[in-house]
Amino acid sequence: MGVAQAAIESGGTEARAYSKVVRRLIPLMMVLYLVSFLDRVNVGFAALTMNADLGFTPQIYGWGAGIFFIGYFLFEVPSNLVLEKVGARLWICRIMVTWGLISAATAFASGPTSFFILRFLLGAAEAGFLPGMIMYLGYWFPLAMRARYIALFMAAVPIASAVGAPLSALVLQTHGFLGLAGWQWLFIIEGVPAALLGLVVLFHLPDGPHQARWLNTAEKQAIDARLAADHQAGAGATHEALWPALADPRVLTLGAIYFGVVVGLYGIGLWLPQVISAMGFSTGQIGLILIIPYGLSALAMLAWGRHSDMSRERMLHVAASAFLGGAGLLASVHAPSPLLAIAAITAASIGIYSLLGPFWAVPPLFLRGTAAAAGIALINSIGNLGGFVGPYLVGWIKGTTGSFTAGFEVLAAIVALAGVLTLVLRSRLRRAGARTILREEGTSR
Repeated sequence: MGVAQAAIESGGTEARAYSKVVRRLIPLMMVLYLVSFLDRVNVGFAALTMNADLGFTPQIYGWGAGIFFIGYFLFEVPSNLVLEKVGARLWICRIMVTWGLISAATAFASGPTSFFILRFLLGAAEAGFLPGMIMYLGYWFPLAMRARYIALFMAAVPIASAVGAPLSALVLQTHGFLGLAGWQWLFIIEGVPAALLGLVVLFHLPDGPHQARWLNTAEKQAIDARLAADHQAGAGATHEALWPALADPRVLTLGAIYFGVVVGLYGIGLWLPQVISAMGFSTGQIGLILIIPYGLSALAMLAWGRHSDMSRERMLHVAASAFLGGAGLLASVHAPSPLLAIAAITAASIGIYSLLGPFWAVPPLFLRGTAAAAGIALINSIGNLGGFVGPYLVGWIKGTTGSFTAGFEVLAAIVALAGVLTLVLRSRLRRAGARTILREEGTSR
């Protein structure tokens, strides 16, 4: 009876601990990522008037929108290694302050060269934020809970687009205030909050459970025990050192899969306002229309992430979502009416965003410590090259053909290929007996 009572009390302590963690951390992390993503993609709305003001062609805009990811790629792994050494609180603060200031400075771009430089610097400044947050969640949540909370955190991305679309449309209407164009105010108004939130991080984002003053000793021990059990269960299939993780074929393949996903994500995100504008809608209408795909995507992310955790399956969840994303992209440019095109874009958005929770729950299954810092950053940096390729491809094809059709067909094929590659990786892992990456908690395959 004493043992049973102790188990009940232990379970209650763990439940209280994680309830506190979710309340204290997830809303703040969502706000940080929301602002991050808003500053990354507000250029899509700014382009509605900025391109004409600065004389940008589709190719120039596509290059400038995408060069962000070159800076991101080059500094991603080093940034995450620094975060592991100095702690999340200090390094996330640095990331946010610098990216906020650079984003606001984009308001004063005067031509292609200054636009390219500022977009590159913005990517370099933000590098390490997402993989740092993914790794940071691993300091708190066990593998069995990981996908739902990654999905909850990353739901900030479609929420940012849903909130940012009408907000950006409204800000664009401030054209002429204090002598600045609407697109200039857009960069300023959406950049300054990032720098201010960086200061909030210093006081409200502990480096780990033992630095959280709002957890008592028993609650910290409960989290430690749960994470230690995870580590022991997967110890035989993990990397902890830097270089073996970077050379692991699983890491490189996941990077390639994520590349395909990000090609679609940013190929849509950075061009969608212009795509809908070409359908004949006004700037204000575009802002309201975009609430639909992004709002539904946020809800789908949460449901799919929870389903992945409940079923303890990751790879099929990723593949199915990628196929939905590719099919939606393809259907969007062949739909017979704007209404059906928007419905197809919504399906594409749901597919692409829904896979993020299950996808990012995979790397921690075989990466720990320094290997997690470097491996997760490498996957994200390879993937985010797709953020350069997607927008540039659409811009180049649009400039060549005068239409978005062929560009979105290419995006659809790349996203679907990511789904195929996921199934190939899953098959190879099954043949190799790597059960921990397919199903958790020791289920045999």
